[in-house]
Amino acid sequence: MAITSANQLELLQTAEAVAREKMIDPGLVVAAMEESLARAAKSRYGAEMDIRVSIDRKTGKATFTRVRTVVEDEELENYQAEMTVEQARQYMENPQVGDTYVEEVPPVEMGRIAAQSAKQVILQKVREAERDRQYEEFKDRAGTIINGVVKREEYGNVIVDVGAGEAILRRNEKIGRESYRPNDRIRCYIKDVRREPRGPQIFLSRTAPEFMAELFKMEVPEIYDGIIEVKAVARDPGSRAKIAVISYDNSIDPVGACVGMRGSRVQAVVNELQGEKIDIIPWNEDQPTFLVNALQPAEVSKVVLDEEAGKIEVVVPEEQLSLAIGRRGQNVRLASQLTGLDIDIMTEAEESARRQKEFEARTQLFMDSLDLDEFFAQLLVSEGFTNLEEVAYVELDELLVIDGVDEDTANELQARARDHLEAQAKAALDNARALGAEDSLIEFEGLTPQMVEALAKDDVKTLEDFATCADWELAGGWTTVDGQRVKDDGILEPFDVSLEEAQDLVMTARVMLGWVDPAELEAAAEEVEDEVSEEEAGA
Repeated sequence: MAITSANQLELLQTAEAVAREKMIDPGLVVAAMEESLARAAKSRYGAEMDIRVSIDRKTGKATFTRVRTVVEDEELENYQAEMTVEQARQYMENPQVGDTYVEEVPPVEMGRIAAQSAKQVILQKVREAERDRQYEEFKDRAGTIINGVVKREEYGNVIVDVGAGEAILRRNEKIGRESYRPNDRIRCYIKDVRREPRGPQIFLSRTAPEFMAELFKMEVPEIYDGIIEVKAVARDPGSRAKIAVISYDNSIDPVGACVGMRGSRVQAVVNELQGEKIDIIPWNEDQPTFLVNALQPAEVSKVVLDEEAGKIEVVVPEEQLSLAIGRRGQNVRLASQLTGLDIDIMTEAEESARRQKEFEARTQLFMDSLDLDEFFAQLLVSEGFTNLEEVAYVELDELLVIDGVDEDTANELQARARDHLEAQAKAALDNARALGAEDSLIEFEGLTPQMVEALAKDDVKTLEDFATCADWELAGGWTTVDGQRVKDDGILEPFDVSLEEAQDLVMTARVMLGWVDPAELEAAAEEVEDEVSEEEAGA
């Protein structure tokens, strides 16, 4: 097949037809044709030649040219595509290294194999252009809802036609009892769009919490306008969900706006999610208050928050326990996801028993340590004293408010407490030395003898050993393993050493040992302060 004037215009017409069908730029199709014709020409004239083809975008005329580049004498390797400066003087005036000489060559006759090869090149280029167009179209739509038509189901995964391509709804992203047939209409959340060698992959979801948030955004104009914000969503897909909302307009009730007139708005979302029950909860900055809301419909008697551990204790009446926990723990699990806290639910009777146990343990501590009778020890515990340090170093006036305690008695109590603490410290120090603790660690400011003893028991016996410790190894912390929060016990955790205090102690040790330059620490601290100030100013 020769490229003659009879079929020159057909090239452009074909390019435009393919571009319209695939919704890509006609120029890309023409460029693919140029490359395919150039390959065919190289098979005719020789693979070493630099043959290029240019198709006129108006007339469709294909021009075949041979290009040769001027190179240094010693760099000449390909005699068909390169030439020296001396050789170039035959064709051009004053040639320089890097110049190119272009000459037109006759169009080629394309045999059956060459035509097939050209067709494959064009198809490949068009396919690549189509994939790029699909990726560009969908990459910015991740995080939004899309409507599509079910094409087929493969191994439990649903393939969805989304107009300009195909997307996949994996079986673990489907709501449990849903089933689809070809040509069913489906609404999904675009979870991710990835560029892969086989083309752009669009991953859909109907179980993502964000899907519910986007559905409410579609149904509730106040959310779309930013008057109401969805702060958190927790779902047990197809069964139950909790959604926390806040209103930035005091005249608008966020829960009422999301429910709608006679429940019309929330019912539209429920219908889309196959009857999933939805609890709409008002958001509150105060975590205990928010948790009380999140545990609805159960009533909560008391909440105790441990911010450092990210844990919270909830006390409920006996008759409310099963309601607070929910069927198979569903209610408390969703409340935990919504608040980001570990929730420990107990009845009033259980909490009372625990408090009684703590009271008895502290009473026994004061009886044994201070040589007091049970009644007097109970008086101290009732007044809020929890350990010997508080008794030994508290202001005298705080002891005098206890019934039956005069100044002499208060002084005697403090003297006994201090003597006992000093004896404990001496025993701990002797034990630490026996375990091999060195003076560099014993004399380090910030560590008590009991702390040094605990460190020595854990094989931390020198200041160098201490300086290599991580802050969480000392203060303890929490890590997430397989979706469950797991407690990491710290060496100094029994002494109520916080993570920040552990960081300061370790960094001080490193500075003393010369491992860290104090000037660098100050510069880093200033950078952090500047970043915090910029964030606060931006807010």
